[in-house]
Amino acid sequence: MDDSPEPTAPSTDLERLGSGTGMDLSTMPPDHARRLATIGADFRQLSLEYEFALREVETKMHILQDEFLHLHDYNPIEHVSTRLKTLDSLVAKANRRELPMDLDVWRREILDIAGTRVTCSFRRDVYRVFDLFTERQDVEVISVKDYIAQPKANGYSSLHATVRVPVYLSTGVILIPVEIQFRTIAMDF
Repeated sequence: MDDSPEPTAPSTDLERLGSGTGMDLSTMPPDHARRLATIGADFRQLSLEYEFALREVETKMHILQDEFLHLHDYNPIEHVSTRLKTLDSLVAKANRRELPMDLDVWRREILDIAGTRVTCSFRRDVYRVFDLFTERQDVEVISVKDYIAQPKANGYSSLHATVRVPVYLSTGVILIPVEIQFRTIAMDF
């Protein structure tokens, strides 16, 4: 006989709304919580689209990495990593920026939902890999912030590029922004 407790059903409307988001909506204002519960239902599609964009960027970087490894004497790319913001992180950022609980607004206003970090051996490699990547016909550069040339006051140093890459879905092509941080091993702390 199993002595584990039986799962209990959500006791409030807000708990039922929040069950698909993984967040405790009972601590939020009711209108905010209801909107967030609706977002939770659509967040899966957004996550998949941005995950596919990360795969596109990662594949392009791995092709460059393999080309240098097998066809050239030197490989400037040490490693590539990716991350996708969680719903909790997106909600927090939307609140900090005073954005409405609306995925369409988030898509337009939050350009770092998907992020890639490219670590290179040397500073010159950072710029070389950035140039090679952004010269591709299917990569659109949205913005560049060069914290290597002009480090932040706290010493932070990295080359940030926000790009748009095509994602091919069964319903058509969509362009998804991805923030890419190019840095050296010494900057990767």
